[in-house]
Order: sequence, then C-alpha cells, then structure tokens
Amino acid sequence: MSSFSNTDTGSKPSGPYYEKNIDRDVSLKEKVEILIKFVSSCKFGMMTTRDPSSGKLVSRCMAVAGKEGGDIDLTFTTNTESHKTDELNADRHTNISFYDNSGQWASIAGEASIETDREVVKKYYSPTLKAWMGDLGDGVHDGSENDPRIAVLRVKTSSITYAITDKTVLGRVAEIAKGTVTGEAAGVNKLREISESEIQQWRATASK
Repeated sequence: MSSFSNTDTGSKPSGPYYEKNIDRDVSLKEKVEILIKFVSSCKFGMMTTRDPSSGKLVSRCMAVAGKEGGDIDLTFTTNTESHKTDELNADRHTNISFYDNSGQWASIAGEASIETDREVVKKYYSPTLKAWMGDLGDGVHDGSENDPRIAVLRVKTSSITYAITDKTVLGRVAEIAKGTVTGEAAGVNKLREISESEIQQWRATASK
C-alpha cells in the first residue's frame, strides 16, 4: 500500500504531537473503563455512514440507547425508513465520534447491523421516540415499542482512539503557549488506542 509523504524528517518523528501524547502505560481495563465513562457522559455521538448513490460520507447526531459486549459495543434506535438504514444496509462500516467542551474526544470504528426483532426493540425503546417518530394515526405507526418503523442499530466495535485530559483549561493553554515559543509539541492530553485484538480480549473477559 502506498502512502502520502511530503518531506523526509530523517530519524525524528514526523508527528511529534502523537509521540508526546500517546499513553501506552495503561492497562486494557483502565482504557476501556475510562472510555465507557466518557461515552456515557456525552450521551450523544455523531454517526458517520456512506451514501451508496454518491459515495459521500454523511454524519448525524445519535443518542446512545445502550451498550453490549462488556459495554464496548454501542446500540442506537432508528427509523427503518430513514436514509441511514439504507446506507448501513449497503455498507455496514460506520464511525461514532464523541466530543465534550473540555476538548476530550473519542472515535469508535465498527460495523452496524439492523435489528428489527421486537424483543430487542423493547429492550432499548424509550417513550421519547414518539417525539421523533410521530403518530401516523393508523393504529400501527404510533411511535410505540410495537411501531414497525423502530429498529435497533447494533454497532460492533472494531477499533477505538480517544483522548482525555487531566489538565485544566489554563494548563492546556500554557502548554500550547510554551510549544508556540519553543517549538516543542504540546502535551495536552492522554491519547489512547484500543486495537481490535484488545477489544476481542475484553469481550471474552466480560462474557465470563
């Protein structure tokens, strides 16, 4: 596979920000538990799918309905008649991103499946869905847990990158200011990665 490069930095890292902030000295348990806590605090994520007709990437805000697989896999409720279900039916790959006002973020890559089994829908159903689905007045499409338009999107996670910080806003500003003056990469957060093999390991541990 070819890669894009515009210069040669020799033996020095071309991405010093990554090297400065990557946090490898942390257990899988801590990495996952901190991620779960962060996602729960955000509640809403941006789901990215691909439009099969144009090939364009599309993102939309989604509320997390629940978690599975040791809380590392996410579930969302959706309208089966929406474009997102068409897009995921054509290409199951998706990305869910989360962000908060302190600059912390998470990017979760995975594959989505569309679940229409009523027992699964009832498990994740919320009455607030009525506000989004509407009652069509035909006794069937009423926004209730039995409304056939309501389905669950199960996103099976394949890899994760996230960044958290224990620095205050002033602390991060100071780091950036120092880097601007000295040319040293700013250490503003803890950048963590969870690989596919680590996710599989976590699921196996959680199922015991």
